[in-house]
Order: sequence, then structure tokens, then C-alpha cells
Amino acid sequence: MLGRVNHIAIAVPDLAAATSTYRDTLGARVSQAQALPEHGVTVVFVELPNTKVELLEPLGPDSPISAFLEKNPSGGMHHICYEVDDIVAARDTLKAAGARVLGDGNPKTGAHGKPVLFLHPKDFNGTLVELEQL
Repeated sequence: MLGRVNHIAIAVPDLAAATSTYRDTLGARVSQAQALPEHGVTVVFVELPNTKVELLEPLGPDSPISAFLEKNPSGGMHHICYEVDDIVAARDTLKAAGARVLGDGNPKTGAHGKPVLFLHPKDFNGTLVELEQL
């Protein structure tokens, strides 16, 4: 079911500072910031040869990233995103196996314009898992 790692997401309290660290200190290519109101975040992607790192900043006080940063004020790893061929089939297989899909269970459009779902971290060894359809 799982394909390659699409990205690893890091929640940050200051997106501009984090972008500067990756771009100016580490010499990485970093995308422009993109607001995703449906997900309550602003993101940038650090482009690497084998995957991406997504830097997430809360977009407003009701963002799920705000709660994460309250517990982790310096930021930290938020989730890992895996690619899947068919997100609805993956969702149905996972739900049948007892995994919990967050939200209403229906895919939303993610930062890459593709359908995404999030799986409850308690079902995956304490890690929030995002699935993104190819």
C-alpha cells in the first residue's frame, strides 16, 4: 500500500526564520510560502534530492499546529507523509483494520493539489501519518 516518503513535516513557531535556516545556513532550495486555510497552516517545502521537508506554521489561532507548538514551543517533527496509489482504497483498508482516519474521513486537497488524509497517531506508534495520492 505505502509508496515512497513524500515529505517529513516540521512544525515551526517562525516560518521565516526556519526558511532562512534551511535556505541560508544549510544551502537548501526552499519553495515560496503557501497558505492552506483548509488545513490551518502556512507551508514551505525544502526540496531535497530524495524527498522534501515541509515546514509548517500556524495560520491563525485555531490551527492544529498552534496546539502542537504550545506543547513544543521550539517546534519539532509533526508528521510523515507517504504516497499511495489510491487514497480511498488505502483509507478503506486501514479503517477495516481498525485505524482511525482524522476529520470526516474524506480526502482533502493538500499542498501539492492532491488528495490527502491523516491517520491518528495513537494507531501508528505515536506518529501522525499523512497519506497523499500520487
